Amino acid sequence: MRITLDLMVDILKAAAESSRLRILALISRGDLTVSDITEILNQSQPRVSRHLKLLMEAGLVERYQEGSWAFFRISDDEDVREFVAGIVSRVHERDALVDRDLERLHAVKQRRQEKASAYFDRNAASWDQLRTLHAPDQAVEAALLTLIGKRPFQSMLDLGTGTGRLLELFAPLYRRGVGIDLSREMLAVARANLDRAGVSHAQVRQGDLFAPPVERDSFDLITMHQVLHYLEEPGAAIREAARLLRPSGRLVIVDFAPHTLEFLRDEHAHLRLGFSDQQIAEWFSEAGLDVEATKAFEPRSAGRATLTVKLWLGRDRRVLIADQPALQREAV
Repeated sequence: MRITLDLMVDILKAAAESSRLRILALISRGDLTVSDITEILNQSQPRVSRHLKLLMEAGLVERYQEGSWAFFRISDDEDVREFVAGIVSRVHERDALVDRDLERLHAVKQRRQEKASAYFDRNAASWDQLRTLHAPDQAVEAALLTLIGKRPFQSMLDLGTGTGRLLELFAPLYRRGVGIDLSREMLAVARANLDRAGVSHAQVRQGDLFAPPVERDSFDLITMHQVLHYLEEPGAAIREAARLLRPSGRLVIVDFAPHTLEFLRDEHAHLRLGFSDQQIAEWFSEAGLDVEATKAFEPRSAGRATLTVKLWLGRDRRVLIADQPALQREAV
């Protein structure tokens, strides 16, 4: 995106004020509420809101709602993010004001982590029960890393992000990561986990994966980890995810193979008892994706009450169509 001279002047004016520059430095390290920023800067809420309004008008900051809370983040525009990163990186962290801001930011994130830990403690028993039924998470994560490879890419979207684990796993590869989840409790867990891991270039937002609050044709990698079995219409979710991919982008689904464990419907709200390769392939095809790879992970034990985890990788085929004329010319 090219920026006009007048717009660039407006952007520089918005950033060229100490409190607003401090806000940019804070938000660049993770999404924050007005209350968070007010506490960190030790300024009144009206004053902080005024600074945020000016930053939003300049296109540097965006606001999104999560229940009764409003969060602020650096704009999704790649040029804006690069601009903000450039000016923030030049502010010395040992500056007295910045140093104090970062100390208070740490305290805010520490409280998030304490709340996340409490939520985990309340639900740990049911999650641990499920984990005993299938292959270790480490085996699936290792396979994901091998499948996606080591080549960096621009952007990643994790639909149904849960704890934010996949955003953490692929953090070394992407420049911008976004996680979507309906549960405010899980988003709090994800934020705490990303903060703890030092992942500042990923954000999590509340949203419906059938209508995610992100732009279409924007992501190189989209993941859906243990999400489909909760959905009434998994095929519709796959089609919506495919619309968010850039040409030649990849969609990874991790879920269960077909099984007969009916208690998962009653005790864990599973609507679907696994998926076959044929069903996933059909949904991929309807969404304009080609199946590129599949992998199965056998359960920990050979007992009857176990689950086989499956991994499916699909790729957007639009680039293949675009390349077809060139291939035909070469053949001639």
